[in-house]
Amino acid sequence: MDNRDPRFSETNGVREAVRAFYDRHPYPPPAGDLAGYRRRWRDEARRRADFHLHWPGTAYRSDLKVLIAGCGTSQAAKHALRHPSARVTGIDFSATSIRHTEALKRHYHLDNLELHQLPIDRLQELGQRFDKVICTGVLHHLPDPDAELRALRNVLIPDGAMHLMVYATYGRSGIYMLQEYCRRLGIGHSDQEILDLANTLTALPPGHPLAHLLGQVPDFRTKAGLADALLHPQDRSFTVPQLFDFIEEAGLTFGRWLRQAPYLPQCGALAQTPHGCRLTWLPPAEQYAAVELLRGTMVRHNVIVYRSDRPGSGQPIRFDEDGWQHYVPIRLPRTRCVEKRLPPGAVAVLINEGHTYTDLVLPIAEGQRQLFECIDGHRTTTEIQNDLTSGGEQSPSHELARSFFEQLWWYDQVVFDTTQCSKESNGRTI
Repeated sequence: MDNRDPRFSETNGVREAVRAFYDRHPYPPPAGDLAGYRRRWRDEARRRADFHLHWPGTAYRSDLKVLIAGCGTSQAAKHALRHPSARVTGIDFSATSIRHTEALKRHYHLDNLELHQLPIDRLQELGQRFDKVICTGVLHHLPDPDAELRALRNVLIPDGAMHLMVYATYGRSGIYMLQEYCRRLGIGHSDQEILDLANTLTALPPGHPLAHLLGQVPDFRTKAGLADALLHPQDRSFTVPQLFDFIEEAGLTFGRWLRQAPYLPQCGALAQTPHGCRLTWLPPAEQYAAVELLRGTMVRHNVIVYRSDRPGSGQPIRFDEDGWQHYVPIRLPRTRCVEKRLPPGAVAVLINEGHTYTDLVLPIAEGQRQLFECIDGHRTTTEIQNDLTSGGEQSPSHELARSFFEQLWWYDQVVFDTTQCSKESNGRTI
């Protein structure tokens, strides 16, 4: 969906309107204190999990060269704090956004961060290439997202990884209705008009397509966020098929969803429906498209993509061969083992607090809980099973263990370091 304001039809006009918008409404609302964020990321295990989410088959390294394209007021500073050994470059075409990030850089002495006021279509001026590119919440606001994505692809090294986030069409239907409402009324950007708009939203009936987002999306609780959602001069969204076309046309290939469980028909309540099995017969891209239609409320798509000419697979995760026995599972942040509101036969349920869908819980039996509790980010799946057995515990059978580790992956409980598998297949050990 292209929800471009008809007042801005020419490319440079759109770009200037968007730049002026962010100079007036810096987004996200500027952060003054990142101390809590820094504390959360002191754990090296979190950084290893993030690395292997993008590169399961590559040995962990911390000195990545990272580009934050459209860094806003704080994203580049957060990444530099999160990965102190990385070399982070942040670009944004808004002078206001760069100024806020510069303040964070000075306050936290982020010597690993460099900043440039620069649009994406002029990236080549940096004369650099990057291991990782992060571009979230940006391309759908630009006049030519296809050209901008190609520019990002061109500064990614051949075996690099890119994290993209773009708006999802169906879950934002209520937002697009209210955007049109604001245009019809000629609602401007003054503080009073935005306040009046916020107060008007409280009168939405419970069944309105936007109503369910008001309490869930933080953007509606701030002036800048409300303006970004409803008063933006440029807004393009994507269905799953449109997103896959968008990626392919830029010379990129889909790797995985950042959180994949919401898109998988074998996860959550969808698996128990009469169509649960039928959905799994479809090719993966068709599964994702169908599940998006069934869930209906996805507001954004977060994907990891790779260059189409990448040497080897970016996501070599398979459970239909024996290689899984040499995978090292690493727990993702925000995973929890919960012992309440249990379904029959379960001793606990596993949840990922990053999921917005409450049905994405994985009930587990006692043997599965023991396997889960043994995940330390260092032992392979086989070593975990063997250590349980040698300690006198009853480990699940080989097939049950395989199925359980695959489910952990489906449900975004773990990522895998598959480098051990690669070395074993070459006849070598670590």
